[in-house]
Amino acid sequence: MEVYLATPRGFCAGVDLAVDIVKIAVEKYGKPVYVKHQIVHNPKVVDDVEKMGAITVEQVSEVPNNSVVVFSAHGSPPKDYEDAKKKNLRVLDATCPLVTRVHNEAKKYKKEGKKIILVGHKGHQEVIGTTGQSDMEIIDDRDDWVLPNYGNDEQIAVLTQTTLSVDDTSKTIKKILDSKPDAIIRNDICYATTNRQQAAIELADLTELVLVIGASNSSNCNRLRDVAIKKGVPAYLINGPEELDMDWLKNVSKIGITSGASTPEKQVQSVIRTINPKKIHNVGPGERKTIFSLPKKVKEVFSEEK
Repeated sequence: MEVYLATPRGFCAGVDLAVDIVKIAVEKYGKPVYVKHQIVHNPKVVDDVEKMGAITVEQVSEVPNNSVVVFSAHGSPPKDYEDAKKKNLRVLDATCPLVTRVHNEAKKYKKEGKKIILVGHKGHQEVIGTTGQSDMEIIDDRDDWVLPNYGNDEQIAVLTQTTLSVDDTSKTIKKILDSKPDAIIRNDICYATTNRQQAAIELADLTELVLVIGASNSSNCNRLRDVAIKKGVPAYLINGPEELDMDWLKNVSKIGITSGASTPEKQVQSVIRTINPKKIHNVGPGERKTIFSLPKKVKEVFSEEK
C-alpha cells in the first residue's frame, strides 16, 4: 500500500495568525482569555488553545465584563463589536485578513449604492460575519435559487465566501452573469482553498481512495472531499485515526491523503502512521509560505497597558 500526500495541505496563514493571537493574548493577559466561536473549525486546535488558557464561547454575552476576548478567524458582524464595547471587553480581532477584505468590499459597495450578492453557505460563521456588514442577498450553491428581480438600472456586486468549491462557485457566477452580464464579480475564494483543491484534483487522478483529514464542520475540508468525489473517487472526511475505518482500505493499493486549512500536520501524520504505507509520494503544485503579520488594531491593543 502506498500513500500519495497532497502538497499543499494543512494550516494556512490565516489559521497560523489566529492561533498566534490567542497564544500572545494568554501570555500578555494571563488565563483565561475568551474566544468567541471556535478559533478555527477544528476540535483538536480548539483543544490546543484551551489548554493554553482559552475558553471558547459562542456569544459575546457569555464573556464576563472587563475580560479579554479574541474574535475567531471566520470574522464577526458589527453587532459583536458593539456588544463587546458595552461589556468593556478588550477585543483582539483574529479575523483572517482575506475575510476582512471581503468585509471591506461589502462596505465599499454599500457606500456606492450597489446591490450586493454573497455566494456562500447559509449559517457558516464567515457568512454570518460578512452579511453583518451590509444588506445583501445570499446565494447558496447547495440550494435551488433565482436572482431577485433587480431593476435594469441597479448595479450588482458579487462577493464570495473564501472557502467554497472553486468549480461550483464558477458555475454559480456564470449563472449570475447570464442574467446580469454587467455585474461586478469579486471572486474572493482564498489562495489556500484554491491551491488545496487543485492538489486534491491531482490526488484523485492518481489514487483509488482519498482521505481528507479535518473537522466535519470545516467548509474547506468538506470541499476537498467533494472535489475527490466529483472525480469519481471514494473520499472520506475524518478528523484523525480514531475515525478511520480500515475496511475502506481493503483491496486499495493507492491512498490519497490531504487536509484542510485548519488541520494541524500532526493529525495527518497520525493517520499515515496508522496506515503504515510502504511508500509516500508527494503530489500537487506546492505553495509558497505565506505569513500574515499582526493586524494594526491587534498591535495597538497589545501595546496598551493591562
